[in-house]
Amino acid sequence: MDSSEHGPSVSSTGVASGGNLPPGLTEEEAEEMQVELTKVDDEIQTLRQVLVAKERHAAELKRRLGISPISEIKQNLTKGWHEVQCSNAYMRTSQTLGDLNRRVTTSNVYLTASATLEEIGRSDAYKRTQETLSQAGQMTSAAFSSMGSAIRNQFGEMRNSPSFKTFEDKVENMKYKVMGQSNEETDRSHTSNNAPF
Repeated sequence: MDSSEHGPSVSSTGVASGGNLPPGLTEEEAEEMQVELTKVDDEIQTLRQVLVAKERHAAELKRRLGISPISEIKQNLTKGWHEVQCSNAYMRTSQTLGDLNRRVTTSNVYLTASATLEEIGRSDAYKRTQETLSQAGQMTSAAFSSMGSAIRNQFGEMRNSPSFKTFEDKVENMKYKVMGQSNEETDRSHTSNNAPF
């Protein structure tokens, strides 16, 4: 079998032989370009390695200076926001919104609505509603406070009941059987049994 049956052959530099060169390019020019391409690829690889080394060095310097990634992000956001604020688009937009705000706040509709809201705030109906809501809030707060006291009292009574004492004794006995107890713990547990809930 002839090697031409497998398609065009490729030289050691990667240039296709067998007449498959782009029009107007000789095999010698193609080989020169292939050599140059190899050199450029090698330079790119070297630059990548240098960049990685520089990034590691920069990270180490930042670590030693106490610059954390979060502070870096904060600094980048601050710088970015400053650049946005200095941009022409932001300044034009800010100016346009300022003009629009002045037009709205000086318009008759805004002034009328503002005066109406002030009148409502001074009206007796508004003041009565405000007082009623305030009283309702105070009553609700007092009710919750009373309910909390009642629950606390019920728990206190329940703790002093014979059934709770029996249950508490059973739990303590089980604890002693499982874990054991020293004299110091015995003295503390007898004095803490009489403590309020």
